[in-house]
Amino acid sequence: MKTTTTWVSDHRFVSEQEGQTISMDGNLQHGMSPKALLLAGVAGCSGVDVVDILQKMRVSFSKLEVVAEADQTDEHPRVFLEINLLYRLDFDPADEEKVRKSIDLSLEKYCGVAAMLRKNSPIQYRLERR
Repeated sequence: MKTTTTWVSDHRFVSEQEGQTISMDGNLQHGMSPKALLLAGVAGCSGVDVVDILQKMRVSFSKLEVVAEADQTDEHPRVFLEINLLYRLDFDPADEEKVRKSIDLSLEKYCGVAAMLRKNSPIQYRLERR
């Protein structure tokens, strides 16, 4: 895996991977902050896993949303104290155990982003049925 990140101006950067680009901005004027992208990365990584696992389990669902939040330390480097993920899905209540299993498998086995971040910050999650 390789990305190229190019300074645009002020605190703005553009990162590219195989023709796809994303904007970052430390001032939050023209893109997400780099740390917010870490949270988005763990949410997206786990979300992809959950979709794949639920599809293999033949569990019907819709409206998957993963909300990621983290408080940071007060002193530099300002690292995440704990990462909290909220999974919001529309699914049949009879499938809740399978949905929870898909999230557990993602966070404990498959999501590489979670594995990396967990080395510094505990990751907790909650499930909300829509």
